[in-house]
Amino acid sequence: MAPLLLQLAVLGAALAAVALILISFVAFITATEMPHLHRHEDEKFFFNARVQREALPSIRDSPTKQLSVVVPSYNEEKRLPVMMDEALGYLEERQKQDPTFTYEVIVVDDGSKDETSKVAFKYCQKYGSDKVRVITLVKNRGKGGAIRMGVFSSRGEKILMADADGATKFPDIEKLEKGLNDLQPWPDQMAIACGSRAHLEKQSIAQRSYFRTLLMYGFHFLVWFLCVKGIRDTQCGFKLLTREAASRTFSSLHIERWESKSSRVSRYYNTSRYTLYC
Repeated sequence: MAPLLLQLAVLGAALAAVALILISFVAFITATEMPHLHRHEDEKFFFNARVQREALPSIRDSPTKQLSVVVPSYNEEKRLPVMMDEALGYLEERQKQDPTFTYEVIVVDDGSKDETSKVAFKYCQKYGSDKVRVITLVKNRGKGGAIRMGVFSSRGEKILMADADGATKFPDIEKLEKGLNDLQPWPDQMAIACGSRAHLEKQSIAQRSYFRTLLMYGFHFLVWFLCVKGIRDTQCGFKLLTREAASRTFSSLHIERWESKSSRVSRYYNTSRYTLYC
């Protein structure tokens, strides 16, 4: 049994290595220059609660909110309401307890083929366009491109990346905030706090096949060996950035579709530009 498991582990690591090499090759040949953030004319505006077009702000403007929540969404009409109900419920309650707390939620519809934008816009009408905004991309850009569009249109001092599937409990943002604050003083006002589900790894393994588990360990090893050694769960979509860190990070994004969150974060972690918390 042991030799078989060893062979499967080697096979999983080899497959992960091949996949990483292929992705790296495609990334290399397609990322020759620093790209310009191209926006279709319709992507420069959003509809307010009265269904009137307004121009989107820029991350280079001075912040006017304490927190921006960017939610990249692709065909998420079914899962998005669960996440939005939890997030807005928490944020509204927090604002009641602390009236000085201000926030916005930016849902970026990444060229969905379903009713994602309509579902998200209902929350804009309910809570107002100062709190909930919907950006509908003309075509699908990929998660990296969708997040960048949301980040570059945000008004927050801190910017939170949150997945539309609600995989992370929204109140856990308080843990990220504590981690971010504990890092002060921030170098050049730049810091990133990364969420982690590593403590749930044993529970998730119990629900996976041996083959998927081996592939997972192979991928984790390659990420640890080649990229990030200080973060246990690079794929967790719950990340909190200072405004300056978000601006620097997403201004340097070469590839919208292929480059994963882990490779973006590891690139800046390895250059020691930012302080990361996990």
